[in-house]
Amino acid sequence: MKLALIRRQFAATGGAELYLQRLLRTLLKQGHEVHLFAEAWDETLGDVKFHRIAATGSRATRPVNFSETVRAALTKESFDCVFSLERTEKQDVYRAGDGLHRVWLERRKQFAPWWKRPFVSSGAFHRNMMALEARTFDPQNTRHVIVNSEMVRREILQHFQFPPERIHLVRNGVDVARFQNGKRDETRARFGVKDDEFLLLFVGSGWERKGLSFVLDAMARTPRLKLLVVGKGQKPSSPANAIFAGPMADVENAYAAADLFVTLPIYEPSANVVAEALAAGLPVVTSANNGAAEVLEEGVTGSTITEFWKPESVAKVFEQWAQQRTRVRVSADVFSLERNVAETLAVLELAAKERRA
Repeated sequence: MKLALIRRQFAATGGAELYLQRLLRTLLKQGHEVHLFAEAWDETLGDVKFHRIAATGSRATRPVNFSETVRAALTKESFDCVFSLERTEKQDVYRAGDGLHRVWLERRKQFAPWWKRPFVSSGAFHRNMMALEARTFDPQNTRHVIVNSEMVRREILQHFQFPPERIHLVRNGVDVARFQNGKRDETRARFGVKDDEFLLLFVGSGWERKGLSFVLDAMARTPRLKLLVVGKGQKPSSPANAIFAGPMADVENAYAAADLFVTLPIYEPSANVVAEALAAGLPVVTSANNGAAEVLEEGVTGSTITEFWKPESVAKVFEQWAQQRTRVRVSADVFSLERNVAETLAVLELAAKERRA
């Protein structure tokens, strides 16, 4: 197949970009002709044909300008399938890896201080993003949609008139082997965690969205437990039992060192860190606003908390897992990169077949 893939920019740690890199390598290995349309891409692309999209404008107008510019660029060649990882106006397949912008704003408003709530969704940027999102989910503009959770599927059906049979669930994949081979004792010693101490782990940046403040509030009520925070952000006021490690290139060692993984996002389509933690054998505590909660078996591989903003509720769950102190076993196939890429390719091939017909 001759394929066009769309992503605005490259970020070394971005989940969508890492996903796209894996897909690019697989497509090339299988002999497909691959074209990438992006503003910038710093990685070595090999045989991928790169089309630089010169989108200009302010933060408010740039996403719309990119969409219009890439649409014009696509008309210069013919493709078997156009696959977008951005909110763009015309594509055969769109991967809704970022969820819905309008739902993110609803959640953000819900948890913002009362005086901030009137301003959460104000401004041209948010208006433009929601208008662009509506065009993306117009079934005349997008043939198929890939979602990474049933939660996002439900949100699309709630907000847009998109045919449900054209929405495909493809759960995220991770490098399972990497997260099964971390160094536990060495890493615990590195952060001053004793053998008999129960260590929770939080991984991620964008701490407002990922609910670090809720985790810290609960940790203040569980002083005998420890928390390791991995990721970039401005260090907040925190209890003494929280350790801030900053970003870690060897994050697999943080998973190995921990006894429980926690992430309490106010909105997360499907957090990759949940799959990483389960691959490492860690039970997971997460919020009901995380699509990845769907893969947890309650009380066996993790816990999903509905009222995750209540410190006493979260602390109680932490204590329950600390008493069990157990590792979990989940089939590697559930989170494998190979499964993720194969299911994505199946949707692209379906779209290409329909275009030919």
